[in-house]
Amino acid sequence: MPRVRRGVKKSRRRAKILKLAKGFWGARSHNYRTAKEAVERSLKYSYRDRRTRKRDFRRLWIIRIKAAALNNGLSYSRFINGLKKADILLDRKILAELAVGAPKTFSDLVQTAKKELG
Repeated sequence: MPRVRRGVKKSRRRAKILKLAKGFWGARSHNYRTAKEAVERSLKYSYRDRRTRKRDFRRLWIIRIKAAALNNGLSYSRFINGLKKADILLDRKILAELAVGAPKTFSDLVQTAKKELG
């Protein structure tokens, strides 16, 4: 069986991993084996945490909306229910931005929700 020399393929594969490991601490950015382990772990965490970030932001938006709605005398769930009954289709991200950046507009929305609830 002939000998296989892996010059270009091997060096390119290793260079790709070491490029991804750039900025890692110590041997993790220099040694191929430790860099490969660190890169695999970091890619796994980045995949997982892209999904976690969506959850975390939704929780933050809900907390901001709840605080602003309570300041205007309405609970979060009743506020959301009133908006749905009024056919106001704003997502939680936009509502949270309004609660922080434009409190007057948000209070108008709360009044509309209160009117719809009766």
